[in-house]
Amino acid sequence: MIKKSKFIKTIALVLVLVLSIGILSACGSNSSDTIKVGSKEFTEQLLLGKITVLALKDAGFKVDDKTGVAGSDKVRLALENGDFDLYWEYTGTAWLSQLQNEEPITDSQEAYEKVRDADEENGFIWLQYATLNNTYTLMMRREHSEDLGIKSISDLAEYINENPGELLSAIDHEFSVRPDGYPGVQAHYGFNQSDDEIKIMDLGIMYKTLRENQVDVAMGFATDGRIAAFDLVNLEDDKYFFPVYNAAPVVRKDALEQHPEIKEILEKISPLLDSETMTKLNYEVDINEREPDEVAEEWLKSVGLID
Repeated sequence: MIKKSKFIKTIALVLVLVLSIGILSACGSNSSDTIKVGSKEFTEQLLLGKITVLALKDAGFKVDDKTGVAGSDKVRLALENGDFDLYWEYTGTAWLSQLQNEEPITDSQEAYEKVRDADEENGFIWLQYATLNNTYTLMMRREHSEDLGIKSISDLAEYINENPGELLSAIDHEFSVRPDGYPGVQAHYGFNQSDDEIKIMDLGIMYKTLRENQVDVAMGFATDGRIAAFDLVNLEDDKYFFPVYNAAPVVRKDALEQHPEIKEILEKISPLLDSETMTKLNYEVDINEREPDEVAEEWLKSVGLID
């Protein structure tokens, strides 16, 4: 009886150990297979984030959707802290704001290679960039621009210098302090507006405010669908102040080493995202008021990247 009792206890202990190992293994597997995808909060970033979430899910990954974080500094910090495994960033933003270089780069390939090489030392891997260039832009209503003969930022600078106090410009807080923002534009083009001539507002209402004649000039993003929808025009950056802002997936090196297949999945997406395509996708969200995940799924299916 004693031998039999010991045998039963031994079998029970073995079963407990097997079950414990299985549970731990399952937990580890769930954790390692989960990719944390982030994005900033504006429309284009939400679309890029949702496209990534859906593509990874279709490939069999469990995805923690962390899209919609406000501010470039916060998403960068989230990547550094491991709160994100990846998100889409713009070469111009990384070069000037995150890597803190002073001279803007206007060539796409040069900008990409420099941020790619610099960020690899930080443990971040830049995958292939998209040709979409969501650079900053200064906008006016088309009719107003034509009436005043302002087609470029040089024209705008000349008009402001000759007619001080006449034009009201709208910018958001980030653009008011960035090195590639409004202070830099004014210095580069040789004009100056007082605080009374500059209105700080949320980017979400910028386009509507300009369309409704509440301001005369507004900052924006070149691929925003509301530019065409609201009959606005981008003023030509004829002295090449604004750097290129090509978007690319940025992945933590440890996450990519654990899941190298991420590279192949995302680098099928990048070549298909040019400025025209991104503008149309943005239009669907901002003008047709559709949800970013719905638009993202429809586009991925249309180009054959998911079933």
